[in-house]
Amino acid sequence: MVKKDALERWTVEQSAELYNIRNWGAGYFDVARDGHVVITPFLDNKKVRVSIPKIIKGLRERGLDMPVLLRVENILDSQISLLHESFRTAMDRLEYKNVFRGVYPIKVNQQEQVVEEITRYGGKYHHGLEAGSKAELIAALSMLRDPEACLICNGYKDEEFIDLGLYARKMGYNIFFVLEMPSELELILERSEALGIEPLLGARMKLAAKAGGHWTESGGDRSIFGLDTAQLVQVVDRLKAGDKLHCLRLLHYHLGSQIPNIRDIRTAVYEACRVYAGLVDEGATMGYLDLGGGLAVDYDGSHTNYSNSRNYTLDEYCADVVEAVMQTLDERGVDHPVIITESGRALVAYYSVLLFNILDTARFEALPLPPALPEDTPTIIENLYEAAKSMSVRNVQESLNDAIYYRDETRALFRHGHITLRQRALAENIFWHMVIQAALHLKQLKQVPPELEDLEDSLSDVYYANMSVFQSVPDSWAIGHIFPIMPVHRLDEMPTRRAILADITCDCDGKIDRFIDQHAVAKALPVHELKDSEEYYLGVFLVGAYQETLGDLHNLMGDTNVVSLRIHEDGSFDFVREIEGDAVGDVLSYVEFNPKKLSSKFRETAEKAVREGLISARERREIMRAFEDGMRGYTYFER
Repeated sequence: MVKKDALERWTVEQSAELYNIRNWGAGYFDVARDGHVVITPFLDNKKVRVSIPKIIKGLRERGLDMPVLLRVENILDSQISLLHESFRTAMDRLEYKNVFRGVYPIKVNQQEQVVEEITRYGGKYHHGLEAGSKAELIAALSMLRDPEACLICNGYKDEEFIDLGLYARKMGYNIFFVLEMPSELELILERSEALGIEPLLGARMKLAAKAGGHWTESGGDRSIFGLDTAQLVQVVDRLKAGDKLHCLRLLHYHLGSQIPNIRDIRTAVYEACRVYAGLVDEGATMGYLDLGGGLAVDYDGSHTNYSNSRNYTLDEYCADVVEAVMQTLDERGVDHPVIITESGRALVAYYSVLLFNILDTARFEALPLPPALPEDTPTIIENLYEAAKSMSVRNVQESLNDAIYYRDETRALFRHGHITLRQRALAENIFWHMVIQAALHLKQLKQVPPELEDLEDSLSDVYYANMSVFQSVPDSWAIGHIFPIMPVHRLDEMPTRRAILADITCDCDGKIDRFIDQHAVAKALPVHELKDSEEYYLGVFLVGAYQETLGDLHNLMGDTNVVSLRIHEDGSFDFVREIEGDAVGDVLSYVEFNPKKLSSKFRETAEKAVREGLISARERREIMRAFEDGMRGYTYFER
């Protein structure tokens, strides 16, 4: 139990430090005096603070249930501005003799309103798009109107893809076909000649450099896409032979989606610039250097080279890139190219927050030790009972070892039918009573034995979250990625429980049990006691990159409700777009069920029940109404 005076001393500053919000929040999120998490979308005006609980109240009043994916348009705008202004500042200070052009990879978040906002707001910076498939190319051609913005075409390209890109080139798009493999070149040249349209070509290079983190295999000799040095020379020779070397304008590489160490970034830029200079020496026109993605997001706020963080700021990233390009190319007397980055994760991660409520909890608790044991208690359980009574701070480790032995022996006896169910329940309760007491004793020790360091985490509660890990934060399950998670209210109260989160998919993998921590990865999240008749809301932050795109229909949990928010300078805000999440009928149709046919089949079953006297005709009507309501209902838990 937490003492009353400790609760009274708790402050929102302590909550901000506990959840590290001011480090991973990048200036966009904070804790207000009333204990609410607030959004601060204007980095140059911190007086504008919008309460997330106030937003939730507005959503509930409009009939939108949890979970909700909240998108804050201003944050996306701010990230676009920060990227371009940081590069502009670095280029001006270092006297770089060309410009920066940002490109957004559509695959990072393909939702229409995301791409629309990037092209709308990014227009003043000539921010372009990257398409890696035919569908993405069609989306890009529809959204992108700026002839100065770059449209980068990566991935496999068939004749239809190439023809569409060539027509776009003729219409004035600044579109580049990036060669991922040597065989693509012949088809592009063939279609170019057939249509009478010269292409802008780029080449993706397999650099020897590799980066740390989850996506280390994106670089190096064994990376899946790109040309090695010999293949790049073959491309140059083929273009020379066809008098098309002037079409080669761009060099591209991709080191990974989240590069935590700035040294890896610099190493790759140096190598790429050597290749770029070599292509200029060969007679290629060049002019564009595409560094791919990799600008990391500091998900845990540690500012380190850990895979979920980064050991550099945006300004440091831009300055290091510009300086490395200049240093390498100036030595060779090569003109400075247009620098392109495909920074998708860093643009959109902060833009989205998943909000959800907690439905219930499960605790590892034990009843008090009985004053005496029943007369028929087996000796092994008596021994366990005596170990529990004699446990103290001094013998806690020895007592726990005894408890585990007696517990395991009791279970073996139960399996062989030598003790009753009630006796096993008694033994289990004594065991968990000892574990809980041991955790309390450990808090009094200056040095906890290594074997017992995780004991408190093993006793953490389970908080059942109204969301699907597989649908909304799939990277948490698939690659162990860590996102910032915290309560969005009651932060003026001390969190007195520790919990892991379980979703509602009924899958043992549908849980989150790794959380950000100031020093390492935490195995439980500090949370508050639930209150009767009061919802408890949590948020998963920085989920704008990849999570919507990768989410699946596990247990037929569909897309969540989505709301886009526009915050004004006076602190007011508008819900500028609302998209209702999938209904049950929607997700059934995704997996090839026909909702009308399902209703018809169930109606036949209900009518058969009427004929057999199991239900009345009036009851059939109520049952069918419930069935149809369920078909139209939200796939998540509804109060």
